[in-house]
Amino acid sequence: MIDVVVVSRNTEAEDICSYELASLDGKPLPAFSAGAHIDVHMPDGLVRQYSLCNHPQEQHRYLIGVLKDPASRGGSQCLHEQIHTGAHLRISEPRNLFPLVHGARRSLLFAGGIGITPILCMAERLAQAGADFELHYCARSSTRAAFVQRLKDSPFADRVFLHFDETPHTALDAAKVLATPADNVHLYVCGPGGFMQHVLDSARAQGWQEDHLHREYFAAAPVDSSNDGRFSVKLGSSGQVVEIPADKTVVQVLESHGIEITVSCEQGICGTCLTRVLEGEPEHRDLFLTEAEQALNDQFTPCCSRSKTPLLVLDI
Repeated sequence: MIDVVVVSRNTEAEDICSYELASLDGKPLPAFSAGAHIDVHMPDGLVRQYSLCNHPQEQHRYLIGVLKDPASRGGSQCLHEQIHTGAHLRISEPRNLFPLVHGARRSLLFAGGIGITPILCMAERLAQAGADFELHYCARSSTRAAFVQRLKDSPFADRVFLHFDETPHTALDAAKVLATPADNVHLYVCGPGGFMQHVLDSARAQGWQEDHLHREYFAAAPVDSSNDGRFSVKLGSSGQVVEIPADKTVVQVLESHGIEITVSCEQGICGTCLTRVLEGEPEHRDLFLTEAEQALNDQFTPCCSRSKTPLLVLDI
């Protein structure tokens, strides 16, 4: 854990603020790579993940951008309403679940709304390395697009394409942009679920290989839990069996029995709670594992995933 101070807070767009964080003791912060995020521990105990959007070479500060989401589960609302310049926060060291493939022949970057935060960092890293890339940034309007001036002032401004709903002639033609898949050309996308699905589906329709598609979700789509049933979980270490009712997650039930699993996003996005499965078949509801990893059925996210079999034996 790292104790930091909010050096500055700035409004970057409608309902989007940036927070510049520096260590309390003035020491350099741990190094990070483009696409990395940090866990931010809120005063009320919530933990949320935010992508770093400053240049990866900087170690005197971290910069995060936060959208005040109307459907907030408390994290963004807390930051927007309670955290101002001078406030102290606790954060984790950076982790990267959305890394660049270095040495790629070309990279195509797609950002939707607040999804610009990791994509911006990637663009600056690629530009510094002299790599071939282009960036497509989509937003409902120019007033809701963060860091636009920073993009316009960047040395790679000629490779940035802005697509705003308010100006229909700028609409993203994903099929056209993705029309020529090639070996060692990689796609990166971050933003709202529907936007990401459109970009990824467009790429697949054009024949892109799955391992050339890279994505990072900020929130999971709602899941219909009306048909959820009961199942049991057995701890591999002790043989203890606990029952998971339809309205509780594995994490919640285990915690009530004094068995704690470290969690963060609680939506199956970050992979913090990833747990090995010894027996049984999970019902995967995460966005962290790839389809190939899910098919192995040897691990699952107990914060949101359930079981297709009556019993799951976990490596706990």
